[in-house]
Amino acid sequence: MRQNISSGAPWEDQVGYCRAVRVGNTIEVSGTAPVRDGKTMGDNAYEQTKVCLEIIKEAIEKAGGKIEDVVRTRMFVTDISQWVAIGKAHGEVFKNIKPATTMVEVNALIEPDMFIEIEATAILS
Repeated sequence: MRQNISSGAPWEDQVGYCRAVRVGNTIEVSGTAPVRDGKTMGDNAYEQTKVCLEIIKEAIEKAGGKIEDVVRTRMFVTDISQWVAIGKAHGEVFKNIKPATTMVEVNALIEPDMFIEIEATAILS
């Protein structure tokens, strides 16, 4: 059985996606930018990473999971030199969970003021 978790963002229908999808005990969370109510939140890479992870946590909980169920994250960053700040925020959430992860520098994200976008996979036990 498939469960789509919507963020309610208008571009979900335009692009054809949702914030997260749960199939069985697996939850896949779409690339999550630090956006609330259509506005980029956070003035630096650390703050933006925290916002992304909060949104991911909310989506996983809506799908019936918890942040401890995350087994993988993928971080797309526009400035890899900010890896320490990004890693600090990621570590504050995942220090004891330790999912597999990837951090990759990309040329740009959809908005020029965004430093990061994060995907996550959770498997419910």
